[in-house]
Amino acid sequence: MADIRVVASGLGFPEGPVAMADGSVILGEISAAKVTRVAPDGTKTEIGHAGGGPNGLATGPDGALYLCNNGGNAYAGGGFLSTGPAPGYETGSIQRIDLKTGETKTLYTHVNGHKLSAPNDIVFDVHGGFYFTDLGKRYAHQRDHGGLYYALPDGSKVTEIVYPILTPNGVGLSPDGKVVYVADTETSRLYAFDILEPGVVKKNPFPAPYGGRLIAGLPGFQRFDSLGVDAYGNICVATLITGHITVISPSGQVIRQVKMPDTYPTNICFGGPDMKTAYITLSGVGQLAAMQWPEPGLKLNFSC
Repeated sequence: MADIRVVASGLGFPEGPVAMADGSVILGEISAAKVTRVAPDGTKTEIGHAGGGPNGLATGPDGALYLCNNGGNAYAGGGFLSTGPAPGYETGSIQRIDLKTGETKTLYTHVNGHKLSAPNDIVFDVHGGFYFTDLGKRYAHQRDHGGLYYALPDGSKVTEIVYPILTPNGVGLSPDGKVVYVADTETSRLYAFDILEPGVVKKNPFPAPYGGRLIAGLPGFQRFDSLGVDAYGNICVATLITGHITVISPSGQVIRQVKMPDTYPTNICFGGPDMKTAYITLSGVGQLAAMQWPEPGLKLNFSC
């Protein structure tokens, strides 16, 4: 078990942590329908007015916060796992939150005439655009397809890159910005797509999975959630059910699995002066945790 400390408790299925320069961490609370800043002492403050189901977050070139909102989930029997869309659900969305004023604006709800179902995770490239995944929504007898997208932060353009993908969740970029990684939840597979230009990836012919490259997969019943990339290019994937952070090299070697005190660690990000503080959302128990990480995390574009 990792030597881990709890920064904050009482969170409603926390996800999408972003480490800020002042030592705070901003995250989404999916079941609480809000975005929250957690101070170093654990104090919690709501930011903006997200509603729905706030998931992945990133800071953009304008210093604003960009949010993947899954539109909201329903829960049964006091459980923390969703049973389907929330009552009144229409679409998911990409939102922009002004960190100074809290103004919350919806940028995208549809792509190519079809709705964004459940946007999940987001990462900005050096050019100022962002890649994001849409997990898809699960219903009683069917589910929406998921996909990988690229968009501009001014709301002017969103592009479908890879579609469909079964359950695309975590997304991240290699340190050189030439590869975008996608973690697929239900298959426990990590895929790589070589970037030809911003928002355009190389499509390999069948049987290449989704046109990308299979980097790694895990045996047994383990499910991939979101991810972070370290400074050496290793992909750190939050792994559900077994409760690990799985560290995978770009060549596909599983370097190690770090055990968490929860079966639902959903995301990891890096912060601190040396980028060696790992912040991990423990969503099953509703906590934000922190620990020292052996390698520094990759400093994200436009982090603040």
